[in-house]
Amino acid sequence: MALLRFKVSHVSKGLADMSHRSRASRVRQHVHCDSCYSRRCRAQVEVSVCCAVIPCRLHCGALFHLCKEEDHLLLCPNVRVPCLNTEYGCPVHLPRSSRAAHLQVCPASVVCCSMDWNRWPTDDTNPHSNKVLQDNVLKERSEEEEDCLDLSMALVDQSDLYRRLKMKPLYPELMEEEEEEMEEEKVKAAPAGGFVNGVTTKETNEGLLEMSSSAIEEPAQISLAGGAVINKEKYDICEMMFSMEKGGCAAAQANLDNPKQNPKPGEKGKTQQEAVRQDKTGEDLRNVDKDGSATVQNCPQSDTSKTGLAPWQEGVMDRLSQELTPQEYNMYVVHHGRMLLAFGQIEACTPRERDFVYGSLEPIPVQTLRSFKVPDSYHYRRRVHLYDTASRVQSEPRGVDTSDLGVNEDEWFTDEAADTLLGYAEEEVMGHKISESKASDGLCIDVGTQTHSFLSAPFKRSTTLAEVMVDRPLKLHLELQAESVNSRHNRATCVFTFQCGHTFHRREFAQHFRNVHSDIQTCLSGWFQHRCPLAYLGCTYSQKRFQPSTHKAAVTYNKQLKSFNLRPTLPVSQTDHSSKSATDSLSSLPYEVLCHMASFLDSLSLSQLALVSRLMRQVCSSLLQDRGMVTLRWKKKTQSRSGTKWRAKPVWEFSHLFSSVDSWHLADIPAMSAHLKVCPYYETSVHSEPVPLPSMSDKQGISKKSSSLINHFTGNRWPQ
Repeated sequence: MALLRFKVSHVSKGLADMSHRSRASRVRQHVHCDSCYSRRCRAQVEVSVCCAVIPCRLHCGALFHLCKEEDHLLLCPNVRVPCLNTEYGCPVHLPRSSRAAHLQVCPASVVCCSMDWNRWPTDDTNPHSNKVLQDNVLKERSEEEEDCLDLSMALVDQSDLYRRLKMKPLYPELMEEEEEEMEEEKVKAAPAGGFVNGVTTKETNEGLLEMSSSAIEEPAQISLAGGAVINKEKYDICEMMFSMEKGGCAAAQANLDNPKQNPKPGEKGKTQQEAVRQDKTGEDLRNVDKDGSATVQNCPQSDTSKTGLAPWQEGVMDRLSQELTPQEYNMYVVHHGRMLLAFGQIEACTPRERDFVYGSLEPIPVQTLRSFKVPDSYHYRRRVHLYDTASRVQSEPRGVDTSDLGVNEDEWFTDEAADTLLGYAEEEVMGHKISESKASDGLCIDVGTQTHSFLSAPFKRSTTLAEVMVDRPLKLHLELQAESVNSRHNRATCVFTFQCGHTFHRREFAQHFRNVHSDIQTCLSGWFQHRCPLAYLGCTYSQKRFQPSTHKAAVTYNKQLKSFNLRPTLPVSQTDHSSKSATDSLSSLPYEVLCHMASFLDSLSLSQLALVSRLMRQVCSSLLQDRGMVTLRWKKKTQSRSGTKWRAKPVWEFSHLFSSVDSWHLADIPAMSAHLKVCPYYETSVHSEPVPLPSMSDKQGISKKSSSLINHFTGNRWPQ
């Protein structure tokens, strides 16, 4: 039995380990056992040929050879294995035959609700909008009374939308400039003056600034008087090039003075390098005068026009071919090719004299052919006011200031929330941003500009609308009525699309979708919650018409959890807290009694009861295995060596599902007609004088004959 426990415990670790042992055992299988599948095998046991037939030690009823025991453990239905959702946090180990049935109650088998809906911004230009109702509802709301269901959902969706909308896509010109960008602009804006043809001007020659501490930290730039900035690396490269040229001239002059020490072509490179080294020391080679001109000492003035190696000297190519190696000669031609062409030392591959010239050819008149004919509808229908100068309105140029508009300075600034929502709605519905260039026809393009004045501008790069509206008074900029079905655009990428996003156990999802989305949310406006018929005038009266048929409870909306719930309606005697005792009578009950009482609560009530006290948290935690679910919470961790990584942590919790409601019935509330009798917006108009109907006229004083089918045909006879 000890050997059996050891094997089973190792098998339960995972399929990977068992498959590894099965591959190892397959090598040790016998010749007969490899092809034998009979339960009544009578083969004689022989070494390396056949082994004994044994039954399964877990009593599953299988018979097999002893060497196939490890392979059988991969298929045995009685082996305890981990759940299929073990990677998602399920800690259950159970027999393999029970895994399918366990998935129905597995705590890690969860579903995320993907129900979504649209809620558009309010349109002030629409005469049928409920703008007056929304303003009155916000004015009359109080902290003691609960908000209406549609108002609570609209406020939650608006706060969620504010956190998603960023200010940068709509107002890039109102963003704050970062420090790095400002420094780059300063460097680009620095004048390039101070040097004309390689010679410093008078303004620059007045004096150089001393190197400061900032210049030591940034050796790549040198600041001169007058704001000029020089790149030190490029300056060093130019200085090195001039020193090499000067060293070459000095070495050539020294060779002319000492013809006996003239090196061979192969040794000339070494001589030039030594001359360059001597030139870098600066001793006995350069002497800077007061005028800024450089002179060479210890070198007598001689004519080098026919002996030098400069591109403008005569016979330089012949001397170079004799004194330099082929590699040095080619390098010289590459570096000084343009100057050699300019001074006529070499000829171009395609000289200008050989180019084709028209000579005495006469120019051909150019004929313009229009392959596209503008339709006449563009000229005479849509754009006639742009081409007909006589039909234009007389105008005159005049400078207009904001003071001419006759508005106060406080009215110049607009609401950030209203303008931002309008900009995103324009991009979503119309497909383009506000004032975006648009080609209306084949000739004209509509170009417009839109300026915005905000008190909170400028904004930071990552500023959201929620950060801007923190200290502002609460206003509702979204419609009270949500839109569940819309075929105008793709809701997956719309900023005005909101998603449920709650996680439920797989067995709870059907109940959640039926009660919350089908019964309450989609029937909220006008059916589940009934508002006054004069709500468009500003009346804020509403009533909840339905309640569960099994018990008395009112439907409420929790803004913190963003979910609907049922609140039981208690009698007035139980809601009176005047005689409230100082002690908690519920906590004094035994722990077993509390666990039994908590087993009758729904998941939403259990999640809220766990927040009351530590005792209630322990009571609710005892029901997590049966009523709870496990989800993965991802956290971002930053490490110095490996960088940033996301790690998942399993978390046990209760879902936000209230008690199941199979049917609803009308609540015992007065009818809406009783409210209309006292509604302040209901004004009756009494008419004392008779009003003629539309079919009546003044000529109908005498009664006419009753119309019939015979009169109709006899009256419409053809004249004979």
